[in-house]
Amino acid sequence: MGFTRRSTQPDPDPVSTREWMDSIRAVKEQLGEEEARRLLHATLSAAREVGVDVDVVNTPYLNSIHPDGQGTYPGDLDLEERLHGILRWNAMMLVTRGNKYFEGIGGHISTYASASHAWEVGFNHFFRGKDGDGSGDHLYWQGHASPGIYARAWLEGRLTLENMEQFRQEVAGGGLSSYPHPRLMPDFWEFPSVSMGLGAMTAIHQARFNRYLEDRGLVTTANSRVWYTMGDGESDEPESLSQLSLAGREGLDNIVMTMNCNLQRLDGPVRGNSKIVQELEGRFRGSGWNVIKVLWGSSWDDLFARDSAGLLASRLAALVDGDEQRIMTADGATIRKELFNTDGLSALVSHLSDEELVDLCADVGGHDFVKLHAAYAQASAHKGQPTVVIIRTIKGYGLGPAFAGRNTTHQKKKAGMETMQFMRDDLGLSFSDSDLESYPYVLPEDVPELVAYAKERRAALDGFMPSRTVPDETIALPGEQAYADFDEGTKGTSQVSTTMAFVRVLRSLMKDKEFGQRVVPIIPDEARTFGMDPLFSEFGIYHPDGQLYKPVDHKVLMKYKESEQGQLLEEGINEAGATSTFIASATSYATHHYPTVPFYTFYSMFGFQRVADLIWSAADQRARGFLMGATSGRTTLNGEGLQHQDGHSLLMAHTNPAVRAWDPAFAYELATIIRHGIDEMYAQNKDVIHYVAVYNENYPMPPKPKGVDEGIVRGMYLLRGAPKGDGPVVRLIGSGPIMVQVLDAVEKLETFGVRCEIYSATSYGEMRREGLECDRWNRLHPSEDARKPWIEDLLSEALPTVAVSDNMAAVPDMIRQWVSGHYTVLGTDGFGRSDTREALRRFFEIDGAAIALAALSSLVRDGSIEAKVYAKAEKNFGISTERNDITEL
Repeated sequence: MGFTRRSTQPDPDPVSTREWMDSIRAVKEQLGEEEARRLLHATLSAAREVGVDVDVVNTPYLNSIHPDGQGTYPGDLDLEERLHGILRWNAMMLVTRGNKYFEGIGGHISTYASASHAWEVGFNHFFRGKDGDGSGDHLYWQGHASPGIYARAWLEGRLTLENMEQFRQEVAGGGLSSYPHPRLMPDFWEFPSVSMGLGAMTAIHQARFNRYLEDRGLVTTANSRVWYTMGDGESDEPESLSQLSLAGREGLDNIVMTMNCNLQRLDGPVRGNSKIVQELEGRFRGSGWNVIKVLWGSSWDDLFARDSAGLLASRLAALVDGDEQRIMTADGATIRKELFNTDGLSALVSHLSDEELVDLCADVGGHDFVKLHAAYAQASAHKGQPTVVIIRTIKGYGLGPAFAGRNTTHQKKKAGMETMQFMRDDLGLSFSDSDLESYPYVLPEDVPELVAYAKERRAALDGFMPSRTVPDETIALPGEQAYADFDEGTKGTSQVSTTMAFVRVLRSLMKDKEFGQRVVPIIPDEARTFGMDPLFSEFGIYHPDGQLYKPVDHKVLMKYKESEQGQLLEEGINEAGATSTFIASATSYATHHYPTVPFYTFYSMFGFQRVADLIWSAADQRARGFLMGATSGRTTLNGEGLQHQDGHSLLMAHTNPAVRAWDPAFAYELATIIRHGIDEMYAQNKDVIHYVAVYNENYPMPPKPKGVDEGIVRGMYLLRGAPKGDGPVVRLIGSGPIMVQVLDAVEKLETFGVRCEIYSATSYGEMRREGLECDRWNRLHPSEDARKPWIEDLLSEALPTVAVSDNMAAVPDMIRQWVSGHYTVLGTDGFGRSDTREALRRFFEIDGAAIALAALSSLVRDGSIEAKVYAKAEKNFGISTERNDITEL
C-alpha cells in the first residue's frame, strides 16, 4: 500500500507552503543533505531570534495522517462494528456477572472499552498468529483489558460458557485468570503484562532478542513483529519508557507500540495541567521513534479542512487534559460554550446541533477503525525505526454516562441497569428490561455470521491470538566432559573462586558443538569484574551493526569485540534491561520453538533486590534459565561496603516458587548444579529458574568425592564424617566460601578434643521445599507411615549442630524443624560495611573462631563438656562478647 505524506496542519496559503517545500527539496537535490540541514538550522535560529517559538520535537495536536493518505479500508466495516459491539457487551457482562455472584471478585470494564477498537483492527488485519511454527507476532496486551480478549476467544470457540462463568475463579481449574498469565493459562496467554510498567521494557527486549536470533542464524524472525499496548497512566512507572532509546538506537522496526491515551489513571487525569499525548510524543520522538498520532475521528475531518486559519487546531493544542477530559464528555451546550469559545470557533460549528457536538466529541481517533487501520498500516510498513501509535481514546467508551470519561471509571466492577439499557439500545440488541436483570450474554450461536467473520479473519492471519504453544522437542545436551574441569580439584597451591569456576564451565558449554550455540550469556557491564572478559574476543558481543570503531584495546588478546553474530549480550549498567533479555531468552522455547539457555550474570546485590518484580514476571511467563548472583555474600565482597554486600538474595530467591536457589561452596558442586539445572529445564522441560550464588574469594578446590551428586541436588551431603575416638561430636554445616571458615573451626575444635561431622549445604530452600511437602503428606495421611525428607534422614542423629552462612541467619534457619538436636545458626544479619574479610567475619561472628565457640557452647548446654572448656576457648580465640547491635551503623 502506498501512503500520501500530506500534512494535517491547517494551511491558509497552500501555494506559498508548496514553494517553501520545493525550495528545501531543491537545495537537498542540488547542494546536498548537509547544506539543506544547515539552512534549516539557520532558519530555526532566526525564527527564535524574532520570537517565533518552533517546537522541533512535537508535531501539532492533530492526526499524523491526512485523510487523503488513509487508503481504502480492507474489511467489512459494518460486520466489524457489529462484532466489536458484541465483544464489548460480553466483556462488560463477564465482569458484571462475576461480581454479581461473587461479591468482590473484581475486574475491569472500562479499560477494554478504551482499547477495543485498536485491538479489533489488529485482530482482523494485522496480528499474525503462530501457524504452529512459532514464527508469528508477539502480542503484549494491556493487562486490565483481559475481559475483552476472553470475550473474543469465546466467540471464536476457544473458550466455553463454563470458562466465562469462572472469570477470576481458578482454584478448581478451568477458570480465567484476572490478567494475562501464562503459568495459569499455559495454552492461551504468551506474555504476562502486569505488573504495570514492565511490559514495555520486556517487549522491547523481546524485539531485540528476535533480531539477535535472526542475526546469529538460529531462528528466522524477519516476519515476527512485537505489538505492545500500554495505557498513558502506566507511562508514569519509571521502567515503562526506560528502554525507548535502545529500540531507537538499534532501529528496531520490528516493534509497534500503541499508547492508549484516555487521559485517565486510577484517581484522576494523567496530566490534568498539561498534555500527556504531547509529552509522550516528545519522549518517543527524542528517542528515535517514528510517531503516528491518531487523535481525532473522521467526524472532525470536515472541520479541520474548513479551518484554514488553524483556530480549531490552536484551541485543541491549548486545552489542558483536565479540561479536555471534562469537556469532551459533557453535554452539547457545554461543548459549544467551552470548546468552541470564540466567534471564529463558534461559526465553525454553527451548522451542528448540540446532539451532533456530543457525537463529534465522542468520535476520537482511537475509536475510528479507518484511522486506526491507516496508522497500523503505516507503522507496519515503516523501516529503520520502531513506531509508536499514540491514540486518543475515552475510558469507558460506549458504556454510557455512568462510565465514559469519569474519574471513577477504572474501579467500576458492575454495570447498572441504566448502563445496560444505554448499551443495549446503542448496539441494537433485542434484550428486554427484564432480560437485563439476569445480565445476559450474546451467545456465539446467536450471531453465526459474526463468528464466521472473526474466524475467517484469524485464518487469513495464520491462527488465533493470543496463543502459546510448546513443541515436544528434545535437544542434545552436553556430555560429562563439559562439567569435569574441577572434578580433580585444584592442583598444588592453586586457588580459584566459584565465579572463576563458573566462567570455565560456561566456556565449556559454549564450546559444545551442538549445545553451545544455544547458550546466551547476558552481562550488565560487569564482565571484567567476574573474569568473563576473555569471552569477548572468543565469542563476540552482539550488536546489530557490528563494530564500527577500533577499540582502544584492539592490540590485546582479550579485546572488546562487537559483532553482528556475537553471542554475548552486554547490556550496560542496566539490570532491569538485562533481566528483560533474560526473559526473552528463557522463554524462546515457547515464543520461537527454539530453546536457548540464558546465563544472566550480575552483582548479586542488584539481582533480587533491584529486579525481583521482573523475576516474578519471568516465573509467570514460565522462564527456564540461570540467574548467576556473582560477588555474593555479606563479607565476601569485602571492600565495597553497605550498598554492595549481599546477604539476603538467597532468602528472597526462596520466596519465588519457580526459583531453585543454590549456594555452592566448591567448583564441583557448582558444575553439578548447572548440569542438574540444564537437565531439569531442557530435558525434563520443567518451567523453573535456577539462581546460583557465586563468590569472588579464591581458595583451594577439593576433588569431587564419589557418590555426592544426589546430595548436592537435594540440598546437602556429608563432606566428612567424624573421626573415630572418644571425644564429643558436633555437626557443622557450611555453604559458599564460609565452608573455609568451617574447616578452620574443625581444626580449632580438634585442639579441644571435639570431633566434627562436616556437611555442605548447597540449597536450604530445596531441603525446605521437600520438608514441607512431606509434612503436608503426613498431615493428610495420619494413619500411614510418615514420610521423611532428605534432611531428616541425613541428620537423624541428635547431635549439637551449627550451621553458618555468609547470608542472613534466616537462610540456614529454614530447615530448623527437621534437624535433630540443638541447632545453632550463624549468619550476617545487618548492614554491610567496608573492611577486610577477616575483620568482617569476626564482626558478624561467622569466622572459624566464632563457629568453634558456638559449637563448644552447644556442647556445654548438651552436657558433653564443662563450661570451663568454653571459657578457655573464648580467651584463646580473643573473642569479645560486647559489641554494638549488628543491625545498626
